[in-house]
Amino acid sequence: MQPIHARYPFRQVSRQAVGEADVDLAAVVAEEPEVVARGVERVVWALEDGTVGEAHDVDRIELLSYPVARVLVSLVDEHVLTRRYAQAEAATAYERFTADFADTAELKYANTDRLTLPDLLAEFDLSDAVRAVDGAVGDGSAVASDGQSREFLVGVGTYLELASDQRGDEWRLVNRALADGEVVVDGEELLVLCRQAVRRRVDDGLPLSVPEAIETEVTAEVEDLRERLSELDLTRDIDTVVPELFPPCMKSLLDRVQKGEHLEHHSRFAIASFLTSIGMTTDEIVDIFQVNPGFGEEATRYQVDHIRGATSPTDYSPPSCATMQSYGDCVNKDDICEDVIDESHPLNYYEHRLDQEDEDELTDWRDEQEEGDGGEDDEGGDGGATGGGTESTTAESGAEPEADSGA
Repeated sequence: MQPIHARYPFRQVSRQAVGEADVDLAAVVAEEPEVVARGVERVVWALEDGTVGEAHDVDRIELLSYPVARVLVSLVDEHVLTRRYAQAEAATAYERFTADFADTAELKYANTDRLTLPDLLAEFDLSDAVRAVDGAVGDGSAVASDGQSREFLVGVGTYLELASDQRGDEWRLVNRALADGEVVVDGEELLVLCRQAVRRRVDDGLPLSVPEAIETEVTAEVEDLRERLSELDLTRDIDTVVPELFPPCMKSLLDRVQKGEHLEHHSRFAIASFLTSIGMTTDEIVDIFQVNPGFGEEATRYQVDHIRGATSPTDYSPPSCATMQSYGDCVNKDDICEDVIDESHPLNYYEHRLDQEDEDELTDWRDEQEEGDGGEDDEGGDGGATGGGTESTTAESGAEPEADSGA
């Protein structure tokens, strides 16, 4: 195991190095507390700082802490933690490869402690999709010899994939120079796109299926992380309800509710928890469910308040894509489901769609309802919950409330 493997643990060569060392992860978590401690540290730093902290002095500990951290994130199995962890690993990688690329005099393939831009592009099969305007990618620098940022051409398909989660009008394709199927980016922008490629790599496969032998060894660490997570306010305040931008699964469930169809308990939980997560009040959700068979206002209000954490210690997150699939609620998957959010979470889809729209042109569904009612204000309460925010900080589907009326 070389220093560069520990420095960039998400790379295929780093995974191969672990394999060649014949590492038994179950034995590692049982017998090497330093590795587990560093794995926990990676996750804690991801939650609290947005990076994975300072690297351990011992390369083996640093490298093996990466799969341990992925195990911990998988066992906690919370959307907000998975997202922040992947972002933190990507942010740390970005800091490291930006530093590696800064001193072009030392960027030689023989120097195995440093990563080059060609290495990084090859890692994500981007070598053929990216080329420098002034010639080949060369020694791996994103900066020309005069200190100015170089320009690169990125295939439009690759650009759309990697820039899809970037906020800001400057990333929209309509605002980019486009010629012969290639988009012009500067060196700094190219590295941001590479950071996105790292984030996707880290996020891929999470949550993992963890063997019981490993899960048993890290029970205390997982519980500690869950407690930390519950104490943090990690919600992104979204108070915008635009049904046409909903993921196909939630759009379908909402449509079925409004048609008065009977929904199974897991389906009602999914749509109710999704609506609370995007800012709808209890009153607003109760109104939606009024046409549902077997509707009971008191039971529905209790259920929704329970889901949002107003009358329970748990603020339930909507089910992940994997859970939606297991219950048969994942329907009408589109290109965004397949290519953008990597089947991670319905909230990812909705956040992505909102980010792609001009905020000034969005019309909140609730505003349309008020206009239709003559602008009358809703005088009802919301059960003590305000509802803003897209992620729960404590629990996800799989521990739904038991009540089976209304929502």
